[in-house]
Amino acid sequence: MRRPVSLEQRLRRLVVFCFVPLTVVIVLLLTLLLNYSMQYNTVLHNVTSASAFNQNFKESIDLEMYYYVVGSRYSTGLPIQEVQDAQQLARALMATTTDHDSRRAIESVLNLSENLEKKIYQIQDTDNYDDRQNQLENNIYVLTDLIQEYMYNYLYYEAVQLSTLQTNLYHSVLREVFFLGAAALMLLIYLTVHANRITHSITRPIGELSERVKAIGRGELESRPPVEAQETEVRALSEGFEKTVDQLRGLIEQSKQEQISLRNAELALLQAQINPHFLYNTLDTIIWLIETQQYEQAEQMVSNLSAFFRTSLSKGRDIIALAEEEKHVRSYMEIQQIRYRDILQYEVNIPPELTGCMLPKLTLQPLVENALYHGIKLKRGPGHIWVAARAEGDDVVLQVRDDGVGMPPERLEMVRAGLSSTAKIGFGLATVHERMQLLFGAPYGLTVDSTPGEGTLVTVRIPNTPEVKGILDQQEAIR
Repeated sequence: MRRPVSLEQRLRRLVVFCFVPLTVVIVLLLTLLLNYSMQYNTVLHNVTSASAFNQNFKESIDLEMYYYVVGSRYSTGLPIQEVQDAQQLARALMATTTDHDSRRAIESVLNLSENLEKKIYQIQDTDNYDDRQNQLENNIYVLTDLIQEYMYNYLYYEAVQLSTLQTNLYHSVLREVFFLGAAALMLLIYLTVHANRITHSITRPIGELSERVKAIGRGELESRPPVEAQETEVRALSEGFEKTVDQLRGLIEQSKQEQISLRNAELALLQAQINPHFLYNTLDTIIWLIETQQYEQAEQMVSNLSAFFRTSLSKGRDIIALAEEEKHVRSYMEIQQIRYRDILQYEVNIPPELTGCMLPKLTLQPLVENALYHGIKLKRGPGHIWVAARAEGDDVVLQVRDDGVGMPPERLEMVRAGLSSTAKIGFGLATVHERMQLLFGAPYGLTVDSTPGEGTLVTVRIPNTPEVKGILDQQEAIR
């Protein structure tokens, strides 16, 4: 058996020995065509510009100067602008003309045009009529005739160069196409032979790998010998498959154990969120209300406490409707308002059309508790807590805001960093944020804003689409 080589090495050889020469030939051909095309277009443009100039220049200048010299009423003044336009055209043609004879002709046109301008001003400075006529015939007419003659010479030389370029282009393209065809034929033969070899060496082991994958899909996880192949990548892939099968068997067993542990951890997490001190303090408050014969308030507090724990348990469900979460928060706030009647006021504003939105239970209560204990209680004087909800597209935004002491900037940065790293900074915040992102993904979860002396705003964003509701219902069914 031949020495194993990588598939990348074999394909690289094909590229080097086949496509690189072909690419070089194509680039040379394109460069040649582009070069000739640019030269041809430049010469053609020069011929077109010179032809348009030569058609009426002499007749126009001679007639304008004649009218000026004889003082005709048809005179429009000296044709200085036309002469200067001729000079500008000559300079433009000089910049793009490469043929030696053409350049000499256009240089003569430029020099004669500059001399013509001087002779025109000379007539302007001459007062005698006979002298003007003499200058017109001996200077102006002669110069315009020479300009026209040299421009004809320029057109002739440029036309010759245009014909030469066409001939050269034809022969060059014919030669390059011949070499390109010969190279393409040789490359085609080479590619056909080697492609068949590579195709067979790849498709056979890949077919065997495909059958192995189908067997794994049917649950056949027993170990097998790796597929034999010349390419090192295919060998590595087959060996990797067999190692993956062995690891998969172990992971299946491990996953079963982890699911059991995860379920226990989730239950422990939910139980840990119910602060036992809250229960103790609430019971003490109920006893104090009874001792002071405030029976109606004691009865109301017992009822709220019952509703609070009924929602906390939720018949073992982890996902509940926003309406149940609202009842849970109201029960909690009613209890706390009796305890902190002198400092606590609250408002809950959740539109009825949003109460069917599904979310993890114990989402709002930890945020309200955090606002009470870390915002309102630390404030000297009465405080207010607002709970609100609104729709934003396919999302629902829940907000818990207080007018407590707020947080300094450095503390706010610590809280925000704790949310991103799921560190336990701020009572319940990291837990709620982590649960949101595990259920709904990175775009959802908590954001915190706070101003010292003004209060804190915690915003919860959750999705509210039928697809998400269906997924949550399926998760609950599995539980």
